[in-house]
Amino acid sequence: MSDSSRTPPPADASIPPGELEPTGTPPASSVRQAPRLTPPTQQQLDALPADRRLELMDLKHQQRHRWLHTFFLAAGIIATVGTLIVGTLTLRSGQEQLNITAEGQVTDRFFKAGEQLGSDKREIRTTAVYALERITKDSERDRLAIRDVLATFIRERDPAPTVKGDKLPLYPDADIAAALTVLARRPADPPGSPPLDLTDLRTPLMIFPPEANLKDVNLGGDSYLASVVLEGADLRDANLFTANLIGANLSDANLNRARLDGANLKDADLSRADLRDAHLNSANLSRANLTGAKLNGADLYDTDLRDADLKGADLSHANLHRARLRSKSLTRANLNGADLRGTGLSEQQVRAATDQVEGTKFGPHPDD
Repeated sequence: MSDSSRTPPPADASIPPGELEPTGTPPASSVRQAPRLTPPTQQQLDALPADRRLELMDLKHQQRHRWLHTFFLAAGIIATVGTLIVGTLTLRSGQEQLNITAEGQVTDRFFKAGEQLGSDKREIRTTAVYALERITKDSERDRLAIRDVLATFIRERDPAPTVKGDKLPLYPDADIAAALTVLARRPADPPGSPPLDLTDLRTPLMIFPPEANLKDVNLGGDSYLASVVLEGADLRDANLFTANLIGANLSDANLNRARLDGANLKDADLSRADLRDAHLNSANLSRANLTGAKLNGADLYDTDLRDADLKGADLSHANLHRARLRSKSLTRANLNGADLRGTGLSEQQVRAATDQVEGTKFGPHPDD
C-alpha cells in the first residue's frame, strides 16, 4: 500500500489519559506524594512478634538516649564557654588590680627615695640614687622625672660657680658621682624630650661609664670638667659652650654638631672623635690630640690649634679662618675644600704636610 493511501488521524483527536500535555509538564495527578508515617497503634504493636516488639522498644530507648546525650553535651559546651568568659574577666580584673598595686608601690618607692636624697648622710643619699635607677627599670613613664630629680640633686649639691677650680675637691663626692653615672647609663630619652640640664657642673676627674648617654646635654656656662673621662661618650648636639675641659679624655666621643664655642680643650684627647659640623669658634685646642678626628664641616674660626696634633684628621670643608696652627700639625690631614684664609699658612707650606688640598682656600680673608 502506498503512503498516500494512509489516513491521517483526525485534528481533534484527544490525548490519551496519562500522557504528557503539550507543555511537557506532567499532570498533577501523576506527581507522587511522600507517604505520611503514623506511629503504630497499641493493637498493631500487640500483633507483632515478641522479638520485633523488643527491637522497637530498644530503638525507642536509643532515640531517647541520643536526645539526652545531645542535651547534656550542649549544656556542657555552654557551661565551658561561660566558665572561660568568667575566667577571662576575672583574670583581666586581677591583672588590672595588680597593675594598680604595682604603680602604687612604684610611687611609694619614688617618694621614699626622694626623701632620702635630702639626708645628711652621704651613704643614704648614694643608696637613694641607685634606688631611683631601679625604679626607672620598673616604670618607664617615670624615667624623665627621675632624670630631672637627679639633675637637680647634682646642681644643688655641686660646688657653687664661685668656688675656683683649684679649690674644688680633687674627686667628686660619692653621691654626685653615683648620680652622674646613673644619668650617663640611662636609656635614650623619648624624642622631643627637653635636654638634660647639668649647667655649671663642677666635677673634675669624674670618670663616666663607657659610651655615656649625654646626647643634647647642657654642660655649658661655668662647667669645670678638667681631666674628666668621657671616652666614647654620646655628646651629639651637646652644649659645652665655654666649658673647661682641660686634659679631658674625649677619645672616640661623638661630638657631632656639639657647641664648643669658647671651650677650653687644652691638652685634651680627642683622637678619633666625631666633631663633624661642630662649633669650635674661639675654642682653645692647643696641644690637643686630634689624630684621626672627623672635623668635616666644623667651624674652627679663630680657634687656637697651636701644637695640636691633627695627623690624619679629616678637615674637609672645615672653616679654619683665622685659626692659629702650624703646618707640621697637618701631616696627612684631609683639607679638601677647607678655608685656611687668614691662618698665615701658604699653599706651599700646607702641601709639604699633605697633598689633600683640592679646593682649599689660601691667602688673606676678605673680612680681615
